[in-house]
Amino acid sequence: MSDPYRIAETPVAAPEKPGGALRPLLWLVLFVSAAANAVLSTAVDNPWVGSAFGLVAVLCAVALIVHHRRNR
Repeated sequence: MSDPYRIAETPVAAPEKPGGALRPLLWLVLFVSAAANAVLSTAVDNPWVGSAFGLVAVLCAVALIVHHRRNR
């Protein structure tokens, strides 16, 4: 005899949060661009090269903050 109050199906796992792979990728790009900025600002005479990596680092930091604020 079957129990009408018993759930026969196994519960479905909660879906992953959107952007699950985005955060580690942003952290990786942030660290690489910050390191490249530090190395290239001291080693290369052209300030534009180091500044480009600095801009990428700042943009990644802003994207990480926005991602955190939206998904908390």
